[in-house]
Amino acid sequence: MVIIIKPFPPLSTSTRTEALIAPPGNWHYRSMAMQRPFLLEAFAVALAAASPQTLLPPQLPPPPRGRTLVVGGGKAAASMAQAVEAHWPATAPLSGLVVTRYQHGLPWQRIEVVEASHPLPDGRGAEAAERMLQAIAALTADDLLLVLLSGGGSSLLALPAEGVSLRELRSTTRTLLACGATIQEINTVRKHLTRFSGGRVAALSRAPVCALILSDVVGDDPSYIASGPCAPDPDSFADAQAVLRRYGITPPPGVAAHLRRGLAGEIPDTPKPGARPFERVDNRIIGSARAMLERVQAWLERQGVDTLNLGEIEGESSRVAQAHARLIRDRLARARRPFALLSGGETTVSVRHENGRGGRNSEYLLALGLALGDVADVWALACDTDGIDGTEDNAGALWTPDSLRRAKDAGLDAAALLEANDAYGFFSALHDLVISGPSRTNVNDFRLVILA
Repeated sequence: MVIIIKPFPPLSTSTRTEALIAPPGNWHYRSMAMQRPFLLEAFAVALAAASPQTLLPPQLPPPPRGRTLVVGGGKAAASMAQAVEAHWPATAPLSGLVVTRYQHGLPWQRIEVVEASHPLPDGRGAEAAERMLQAIAALTADDLLLVLLSGGGSSLLALPAEGVSLRELRSTTRTLLACGATIQEINTVRKHLTRFSGGRVAALSRAPVCALILSDVVGDDPSYIASGPCAPDPDSFADAQAVLRRYGITPPPGVAAHLRRGLAGEIPDTPKPGARPFERVDNRIIGSARAMLERVQAWLERQGVDTLNLGEIEGESSRVAQAHARLIRDRLARARRPFALLSGGETTVSVRHENGRGGRNSEYLLALGLALGDVADVWALACDTDGIDGTEDNAGALWTPDSLRRAKDAGLDAAALLEANDAYGFFSALHDLVISGPSRTNVNDFRLVILA
């Protein structure tokens, strides 16, 4: 039986061979050959738990007296729009535009899907955001603005503020990503450099607003997911300036001038909590990492695997891995096997070597494997639920009990590759990258460590 969770493609390792699901039964009776696909199956369960096709329809509001305009963006935007089209009454007026990452689009009928660049914004995304704002401005009180948001929306909807060029916005984003800033810090800056985010969509609309949100942010705060187009913004120009100073970033001239004008009160700040436009706004979290992890934990325990669910975690990938290794060693003396460590959230990587390859999940996994080098029977998977770990073509990777031995036989120096930020090279050489393709959902990381 091939692992296929519609609308997701089959999962495989980098050899791209089909992964077989183990027969029903307790983990204790699984052969060594079946434990690798068991991890892949757990990832498939996680993706199914985060599918917009099942999460979105029950949250749809009723059609208004007038027309419904759909706008939005993110890695899940095309799948969310497709779900709206499938469940919206055929006789109710519906139109709109959403933007998603390149190669994440889907066929559309009434809601146009545009593909643009992520994680660095491009002109296609900015143009799409401009078109959305023009359409929103034409709405009346009898209409409905339905906003579809998911992770990735910040860069896909990045329409630069007046005086800030797209090149400067890209440069600032690239620097923030490389220095290990959290998504909240990055979005604090972006909300004050762009025109679509920070509650501005809600403030522009004369129609009631319903935002359906697939959360990729720890804590599920709608003011940070996709930079909060429909949520009041608690952050200020001063907060954005503070983030840049915290990381020693000297912004490009246009960015610096825009922030100075904001700090001086020459241009208005983002709409704040308590502002009247938000009285007609409904921000609904329809899916999250927390819900996904709970679903996977229940599935694991039905398979006979005692599971510790750590919830959502932030921090430097390698340091999180070392903390998890210490926790596992502590539990070894008192926990029966098999037991699992399950976690989500979003770690970060401070890039030390620009030529390295590998996202935060691959780096976490390699650091974990090295920290648990003398612990027997460790199996692990770390993947991004959007199907792309950083900027590579893999969702993440697999760790097996013989990973270090196979690496040594292949002449790989695992520690050196970790130091070089080249976890991708390590797992690619072992044929242990997890290749899923775009999942068209996004609730951030999925990490599963099993002691067999």
